[in-house]
Amino acid sequence: MNIINFEFKAKTKSIVLLENKLKELNPVFSGEDHQTDTYFNVTDGRLKLREGNIENALIWYKRENTAEAKQSDILLYRHTPDEALKAILKKVHGIKIIVSKKRRIYFIENVKFHFDEVDNLGEFVEVEAIDNDRSIGILKLKEQCSYYAAYFNIQPADYQQNSYSDMLLNA
Repeated sequence: MNIINFEFKAKTKSIVLLENKLKELNPVFSGEDHQTDTYFNVTDGRLKLREGNIENALIWYKRENTAEAKQSDILLYRHTPDEALKAILKKVHGIKIIVSKKRRIYFIENVKFHFDEVDNLGEFVEVEAIDNDRSIGILKLKEQCSYYAAYFNIQPADYQQNSYSDMLLNA
């Protein structure tokens, strides 16, 4: 699946406050997932194997490291959990880092909200405006991200430029 996201990640002192604010908009709750993201060494973009009780996928993505909302180009392969896939990826690429997090997931139309508690990093909110089939367009995705950033009162200093994997590697 070839996907375009426009997204932001922001550090927060209380994901509970932001989650309660989102609930005022009656989002669809997908559940709470404990996710382990294993990142592999690759020469272009990022490659991670996500293992959770809700989401399981092999994800390659590329995006700029800027402290603002930004575009991500994603290739996504959903699969049933399988240790052989992880063993092959580990053998071929080697493990770069492992990220463990507790994530509460919501949706409003094509916009996905993550309220994350990341081991050794803290609390974050992520908003992803998703275009699964390139029918929405980047301008609408940007508008959606801007709207929710304003709704959550995200300040410029709150935006995170790096992925959780990069944050952990730089810690």
